[in-house]
Amino acid sequence: MPTLEHHGLVDMFRENPALAPHLLELLFHLDLPPYATVAVVEASLDQLTPVEFRADLALELRDAKGALVLSIVLEVQRDKDPRKKYSWPVYVVVARAQKRCPTIVLVVAPDAEVASWAGEKIDLGLGRGSIDPLVVGPAVVPVVTDQAVAEKETELAILSAAAHGNGPHGLDVALAALGALGRYDHEHAAVYFQIVYNALREPMRRALEALIMQRQTEGKATFPAFAQQLIDRGKREGLQEGKREGLQEGKREGELEGKRSVLFRLLARAGLALTEGERARIQECMDTATLDRWSENVLGAKSVSDVLF
Repeated sequence: MPTLEHHGLVDMFRENPALAPHLLELLFHLDLPPYATVAVVEASLDQLTPVEFRADLALELRDAKGALVLSIVLEVQRDKDPRKKYSWPVYVVVARAQKRCPTIVLVVAPDAEVASWAGEKIDLGLGRGSIDPLVVGPAVVPVVTDQAVAEKETELAILSAAAHGNGPHGLDVALAALGALGRYDHEHAAVYFQIVYNALREPMRRALEALIMQRQTEGKATFPAFAQQLIDRGKREGLQEGKREGLQEGKREGELEGKRSVLFRLLARAGLALTEGERARIQECMDTATLDRWSENVLGAKSVSDVLF
C-alpha cells in the first residue's frame, strides 16, 4: 500500500513537473531534446487486454510548437517488487506507441539496495532487447549539506536527506533539507519533514531531535512550523522524559496531519467534493491505517462514499 512518503514524493514531482527533466540533466548529464513546456498527464496506460497498468506519474515535454519531444514515466519505489520488472517495459512501449515520441522510465528510490535493484537492465527476452531504467538514488543524488544549495534546490535537498540521512554526514544533510522547508506552506512542509524523518534510522532520529532542540534553545536556527511544534511541545513538558513523550506525540500528530493533507489533495484532484460532515470525519480520524486505506480508495472512486468506508 502506498505510504505517506510515497504520496509525498510523487506529489513533489506532480506539483513541480520541471523537476524530472531538471534531474535528468543535473544527475544523469543527459542532453534532452529542446523543450518549452513540461506537463503532468494521465498516468494510466490501458491495453487491449483487460489489464490496466498505472504508473505513479507521467510527464510530457513539448517544444515551442507544441510537438511532443519526450515522455517520462515516473515511479517511486521504496521496496523491491519483482512485478515492476514486467510492468516498467510496458510503460515504455505503450507510452511510446500512444504518444509517438521517445519514452523513458525514471525511478525514484532513496534506499541504496532498492535503487541498485531498480537500476538493473531488464532483458525483454533472449537478449534481443532491454530496458534500462534511470534511477534517482544514493549513487547519483549528491550529499547536500550547504544551506544555500538546499535553499536553491530544495527538492534535491529533500531527496538527498532521504538517500543520505543515515550516512557520515547524515545530520548535516537532514538539517540542510529541514532548514529549506520554509518556502513551502504548512501542509507541504509537514509531508516533506515526514519524508526526511521517516528515512532516518533510530539513532539518527534521536540525534536529529536533540540537535534541533539544542539549536533552537540557543537561538541558532529557525525551523519550519512542523518541527517547531515538536520542539515547543518538548519544552512545555519540562523534564527530559516529558520531552521525549512530547516529541513522540508531536510526530504522531504530524504524521496524521500529513496523511489527511494527502487525502484532501487526492480527493480534490479526483473532483470529489466533500460535505462538511465528510471533511470533519477525515479531520477527526486518528488512525493512520484508515487514512492510508481511504487514500487508496480514491483511485477509481465515483463518489466520496466510495472512499470513506
